[in-house]
Amino acid sequence: SLHDRLRTESDRNKAYGTQVESLVSTVATLDKLSKTDRELLQKYSNVYFLSENYVPSSLTNIETEFAVRKDTTLSIHTQIKPHLIALLTAARSANAELLVLSAYRSFGQQANLKTNYKTIYGSGSANTFSADQGYSEHQLGSTLDFTTPRNGENLDTFEKSSSFSWLQNNAHTYGFILSYPKGNAYFTYEPWHWRFVGVELATKLHTENKNFYELDQRTINEYLVKIFD
Repeated sequence: SLHDRLRTESDRNKAYGTQVESLVSTVATLDKLSKTDRELLQKYSNVYFLSENYVPSSLTNIETEFAVRKDTTLSIHTQIKPHLIALLTAARSANAELLVLSAYRSFGQQANLKTNYKTIYGSGSANTFSADQGYSEHQLGSTLDFTTPRNGENLDTFEKSSSFSWLQNNAHTYGFILSYPKGNAYFTYEPWHWRFVGVELATKLHTENKNFYELDQRTINEYLVKIFD
C-alpha cells in the first residue's frame, strides 16, 4: 500500500513538473515575443503605414566591402546583419558576388526619393515602382536592394545575372524573400528587392512557391517569435 501511494505521488510530481516546464516555456516565448518588433512582419506597400517617427530598435552599418557606393553609409537592423553577411559571403564563395545598393531608409529619405522620382518620371509612373514615405519596406531596416559589381547602380539587367539566380535558390536559407515577384499586386517586378522575414517563414514561402503578400497577416504573425532564430 505504501509503495502504491509513493508511486502515485511520484506520478503526480512528474505531472506537476511537466506543467511547470510548459509554463516556463510559454513565459519565455511570450517574453521573447514582447521584445520583438511586430512591424518587422507587417505588410506595407500600400497596406500598412509606418509613422515618420518609426526607427528600428537598433541599426548597424554594413561594411563598405559589401556596398556599391564606398562613400555612402548603409545601415541594417542589427539582428539581421549576421544573416545578411552570411548570405553575401556564401554568394561570394559561389562566384555569384552580390553588393548592396540600398538598405535602411528613413521616412524623410523615402519622401525625398519619391519626390525625385515623381519629378523625373511623373507621379503615375513613379507610383508603379516606388512606395510613398511610410509604406516602404526599407524603413524597417530589414530590406535591401542587391546588385553585382558588374551591374553597379544599373539594375536593368540584374535579373539575368547569375547572382540573381543564386538568390532565387538560396536566399531563403538566410531568411530573405523577394518582395515583389512577377505578377504581384503592388509594384512592378523588382528582382533586386529582398526582405528579411526569418529562415522559417522564408523557407515556407520558397517551398510552397508563395509570395509574402499572398499570406494572411495572422498566418505571418505566427512566425514573428522565430524571426531571428
